Amino acid sequence: METAYLIETVIKIVVILLIFSALAGIGTYFERKVLAFMQRRLGPVNVGPFGLLQVAADGIKLFTKEDIIPTNVVGRIFKIAPVITAATAFMAAAAIPFLPSFTLFGYEVHPIVADINIGILYILGIMGVGLYGPLLGGMASANKFSLLSAARGAAVFISYEVVTGLSILAPIMMVGSLSLIDFNDYQAGGFTTWIVWSQPVAFILFWIAAFAETGRTPFHLIANDHEIIDGFGTEYSGMRWGLFFIGEYANMFFISFVISIIFLGGYGDGSFLGALGLLLKVAFFFFFFLWTRAAWPDVRPDQLMWLCWKVLMPIAVINIVITGIVMM
Repeated sequence: METAYLIETVIKIVVILLIFSALAGIGTYFERKVLAFMQRRLGPVNVGPFGLLQVAADGIKLFTKEDIIPTNVVGRIFKIAPVITAATAFMAAAAIPFLPSFTLFGYEVHPIVADINIGILYILGIMGVGLYGPLLGGMASANKFSLLSAARGAAVFISYEVVTGLSILAPIMMVGSLSLIDFNDYQAGGFTTWIVWSQPVAFILFWIAAFAETGRTPFHLIANDHEIIDGFGTEYSGMRWGLFFIGEYANMFFISFVISIIFLGGYGDGSFLGALGLLLKVAFFFFFFLWTRAAWPDVRPDQLMWLCWKVLMPIAVINIVITGIVMM
């Protein structure tokens, strides 16, 4: 039995790594197409039908480009920083139930690597560790712009982790558990039992913080698109830069799963329609990340800090107090 569990766990880890690494590349194709449509451009069209082979072309380019280690960088830290970013993104996936349980060739498969009873706390902790990737990448580079970008990004990540934790505290008080499967089961009664209806403020706060945690527009301060440099990744090339890239897109998918499970009922009662509904919710949130990039400009760092500490955090604390009073 232990051997079967070990084999199942290894297979699930490999499947998650392969699927979401591929989705990172596919996600870039859809992002470029969505942005092009919204900005009246064509996007990828030349490589393969409808530009579909652009994903493969980008992958080949990243794997074959020369891995340059600039002079005067802190070599070991410079090399390990991209690995931290990608690794922490996939480590957070261990506590996420991606689909309901199903039977395959007479064996019941649970599409979650580890159903730990502190799953949400584990995910938040891993997300906190993830800030060390950009921070160390910028600090190890021999480039003052990379250093400034890394410091700016670390300030954003640390600040909005506070909002993330506080916003999710009220739903935790309602469910009485830190397991994402327990959150799903709490809402298994259907559309009317979704936590978003009783905790709309927490839902909006968590959703806003998700943009900062993933470094997406309009909170894309670690590497603004309108800057000539690429933030903390300015001196990276080839697959080392690709690991930062994979980590960002994997985080977008994983945070979409977390939002869908905590606030929008997850996969419900575990039926096929419930599983399909979860995937559609995740697809919507991923699309919303792309939509926001096309529609919103970046905000200044001081505006972002003001929003966090003077607006979002007080609202989150008030929401917790009100939730506690109502539950009493």
